[in-house]
Amino acid sequence: MSGYTDEEGRTLRTAVYGAMVLVSVAEEGALDQESRAGIRAMATLPPEVRHVVGSDAPELPAGSVVDVENGVLAALRDSMSLLSARSAAQADAFADAVVAMCAEVASADGRVGRAEDAVVGKVRAALGR
Repeated sequence: MSGYTDEEGRTLRTAVYGAMVLVSVAEEGALDQESRAGIRAMATLPPEVRHVVGSDAPELPAGSVVDVENGVLAALRDSMSLLSARSAAQADAFADAVVAMCAEVASADGRVGRAEDAVVGKVRAALGR
């Protein structure tokens, strides 16, 4: 898995897919458009990370909406720690890509609502942006 353990891969997948899901469910919208926008934007992930993220099915935390959000935000923070330990440039590229993916998902229906913007803000904070 490109030098990542199974656990690290799960963390990265939870962070990437989870961030997109949090934005997508923040407000009613065009789920199909949002999903396609997020998947297209995944191309901006660093290649090694993109490979790991695409190598297996994503797993979201279980529990209430708050539990899922907290779990995804923790996975984002853990991903930054993991990637920063390997390469500051890769961590920066990851953070920029995840923020771009969230922005694409939020604006997929032609507008960004307040709740979507708030979730993007939480994602940015978890990534240290």
